[in-house]
Amino acid sequence: MKGLGYTALILGWLVPGAGHFLVKRWVRGLLILGCITAMFALGLMMQGKLYLPNLADPLDTLGFLGDLGSGLLYFVGHLLGLGSAPVQVVTADYGAKFVVVAGLLNLIAAVDAHNIAIGRKA
Repeated sequence: MKGLGYTALILGWLVPGAGHFLVKRWVRGLLILGCITAMFALGLMMQGKLYLPNLADPLDTLGFLGDLGSGLLYFVGHLLGLGSAPVQVVTADYGAKFVVVAGLLNLIAAVDAHNIAIGRKA
């Protein structure tokens, strides 16, 4: 059962909702997939930035860790060059927060899938 728990945790982090799909919570998985992907996409459409690791600036480091919580969404966005343009609109700050919050919510959802898989939560 522990192997399934860690698999649900890692899959849930990589792809929003995948951990819940693994433990057969289809509706919750679809809601998580839709909501987190929508938040991430809306953040990028508002020209929010994707943070890069920057140990010199603690706030950028925290933003990077939050963004990284989105799993593959972050890596694909970074590879496509999204969220790297200079800030030119007022909504960019809100967009950056949308992206960070999407990552943090995805981490919470992945832990939820892990707890369901190990039987800690029904």
